[in-house]
Amino acid sequence: MRAPVIEFRQVGLTYPGTPPVEAFKPADLRIENGEYVTVIGPSGSGKSTFLNIAGLLDGPTGGRYLLDGIDTAALTDGDRAALRGQRIGFVFQSFHLLPHRSAAENVALAMLYAPTADRRRAAQRRGRARDALAQVGLSHRINSLPTRLSGGERQRVAIARALVGEPSLLLCDEPTGNLDTATAESILGLLDGLHSAGLTIVLITHDPQVAARAERTVAIRDGILGEVASL
Repeated sequence: MRAPVIEFRQVGLTYPGTPPVEAFKPADLRIENGEYVTVIGPSGSGKSTFLNIAGLLDGPTGGRYLLDGIDTAALTDGDRAALRGQRIGFVFQSFHLLPHRSAAENVALAMLYAPTADRRRAAQRRGRARDALAQVGLSHRINSLPTRLSGGERQRVAIARALVGEPSLLLCDEPTGNLDTATAESILGLLDGLHSAGLTIVLITHDPQVAARAERTVAIRDGILGEVASL
């Protein structure tokens, strides 16, 4: 039986100080391979802290976090960065594309920052970038600069960049926050399709309508994570 993609065992994060700040209170969470889970909460609730822990950007100060069955507490900083590069694809609200690089170049560049064993030759990177852009419906825009793309197209490039390394987890932070309603719906439809194809998706949002797209929702408020029965 395959290990969960995400498993929190009383994971918490406290910042030192006088008094200490308990940013994320100890919590258990299990997300299985192929699940689509949304994390909902208002501004300041702890969503960013959750993202940083789940994305291996910050280490918890308590508990154990297992990613694909790997105990991340036992890893060095370098090993943790390598695991993040191998297993997690990130999609952010603000796209974070290089404006003077084409869509294909933005996607291919992601492979340069992968662990050494996963780096490909330039021709292979270009081919995989084209495949990833085709996966998100942008075969016709591979040579376009981000400045010539719509907001929805830029987010599709960002999703292709997240997918090109074939991660086991797609971690999305407010991916429709900068988009109009119709464009947001198209991006959510794309994520639905990726989930249907078997990808594990965790999407962080403040919007109940976005959260309702998932199979399961957990809420976070004041650093406390809890399951939501229905929205």
